[in-house]
Amino acid sequence: MATHSELRDFWERRLAGDWTESGVGYRALGRPFNTWMYKVREEVFLRRVGSQGLTDPSVLDVGSGTGFYVRLWDRLGAADVTGCDMTDAAVARLRERFPDHRFVRQDAADLDAFGDGSFDALSCMDVLFHITDDDRYTSAVGEFARVLRPGGTLVISENCLQRPEQRGEHQVNRTLEWIAGTLDKAGFDVRLRVPMLVLMNAQVDASAPWRKAWGGALRAATLTAPTGWLAGAALYPLERRLVRGRRESPTTELLVCRRRG
Repeated sequence: MATHSELRDFWERRLAGDWTESGVGYRALGRPFNTWMYKVREEVFLRRVGSQGLTDPSVLDVGSGTGFYVRLWDRLGAADVTGCDMTDAAVARLRERFPDHRFVRQDAADLDAFGDGSFDALSCMDVLFHITDDDRYTSAVGEFARVLRPGGTLVISENCLQRPEQRGEHQVNRTLEWIAGTLDKAGFDVRLRVPMLVLMNAQVDASAPWRKAWGGALRAATLTAPTGWLAGAALYPLERRLVRGRRESPTTELLVCRRRG
């Protein structure tokens, strides 16, 4: 399993070379397919977070990457959005793309640039399962609680396994029980957990035969940019229905939490 320093170097190189949806997403499936995938993520985020009744919130976006969710917070009418990322490559480009927002290089587990109770809402999307050290993960969730005001809203995406956890060099898929317990200990109540994707991502919480078969089918369908675009276009309308109609997902889910206190 990669160390934190190795992970930072990995993401520095990756985002320096590919600051697009595929750079921050499922890279093996190519940019055209990832573009369709992110259209579904956008719809789920805007619908679910937009329904929370947040009024002109002050927002911190942790692990901003390309600024995808910074843009969505703007669309939701956030009063101000601050972003941070662990890589210099992302922060430099974010400052150019969003000159009206503040961006700093900060790791999720150490948000010392921000004071206690500084924000009404915090998002950390597709980041936490890339923190391979459990202690750093726990520290990150503790930092989220510290910088949020009491009653503040935490929005995260996670792979909430109801099967045994899966540990890799750059990603750890943890159990729903562990994630929920860590959030609870940090002072968060989970108010909403819904699918963010169903078929357009790795089936990490499915049986091994289905996980391998579907993963192989996706990779075969996205071998070229044109076929990747067609595969995404074909799956997109089905995926939109699935994320609305299912209560749980075999892949990434959106969690909306409230900070107690």
